[in-house]
Amino acid sequence: MANQDDSQVGPKGEISDIMSSYLDFEKPIAEIEGKIHELRHLSDGSGVNILEEVSRLQGRVDKVLRQTYSRLSPWQKSLVARHQLRPHFSDYISALIEDFTPLAGDRNYSEDRAIVGGLGRFRGRSLMIIGHEKGADTEGRLRHNFGMANPEGYRKAVRLMRMAERFSLPVVTLVDTPGAYPGIGAEERGQAEAIARSIETCLDLRTPIITTIIGEGGSGGAIALAVANKILMLEHATYSVISPEGCAAILWRDSAHAQDAADALKMTAQDLLQMKIVDEIIEEPVGGAHRSPEAAIAALGDALEASLGELSSLNGNELRAKRREKFLEMGKAGLG
Repeated sequence: MANQDDSQVGPKGEISDIMSSYLDFEKPIAEIEGKIHELRHLSDGSGVNILEEVSRLQGRVDKVLRQTYSRLSPWQKSLVARHQLRPHFSDYISALIEDFTPLAGDRNYSEDRAIVGGLGRFRGRSLMIIGHEKGADTEGRLRHNFGMANPEGYRKAVRLMRMAERFSLPVVTLVDTPGAYPGIGAEERGQAEAIARSIETCLDLRTPIITTIIGEGGSGGAIALAVANKILMLEHATYSVISPEGCAAILWRDSAHAQDAADALKMTAQDLLQMKIVDEIIEEPVGGAHRSPEAAIAALGDALEASLGELSSLNGNELRAKRREKFLEMGKAGLG
């Protein structure tokens, strides 16, 4: 796969399977890395010293990676944002949060596993952390509904945010969803109302809220957890009102225009920073977060720590007022 190191690669017969999981625009990288794997496998049994050639090819990989990822199109960024090996909510919890205690259920209908939340400690600070979980394999994706939350997920988020407010704890949210679940049952149970209540709660909360878009930020399902004092975004994440495919299906009645739609949506971190929708871009490792999850997680941790420090001096009323003003300014800029 795109971020697998040499220790994860088996004999030559497995190389084609590994290469098939690279993103389309990564094929030149895949070919070079495939040669490296073949050479290393050859040297294991022949005693031939191929270190010099491997080193040369690795240098080419690094160069091509930097060149490729420095000029990704919005559509290519959307593919990176969805990469199956990007770190998920559970990975950030495992690496950054101590004594994590998950809290389940909306106290109204049921538990929703697409949104996970709970109490924990982050670098000495107690906090409430809430986020979308997509799942890392087929079983996990089905269990978490691919990160598409039902109304009870957003109602659970509201419950946890209000709990954090009562105990004067900051709220950290990690957004990674293609959008809220559009099923008939979800609509019958008040999907739109649940999203609206979550947005309302975010605007009303008298405690710091920090959001990070870690992968996909899709539509109302994303903004329900992203009305925050500080909005951070990973370098290759995306954040938009609709997916490129969905936009293309509406405007052109043909999903083949998804690349055109991605350009028009201004969904990249760089576009959104320029429009002052997000406050900070967190740099990803060369080749994307999926190539070095540990480095990506550490970078997000540092950015969160800095943001929590910035907001710690503000009282509840100031936090609430500044958050509301922030989003009112976005609306005014859009109307202008």
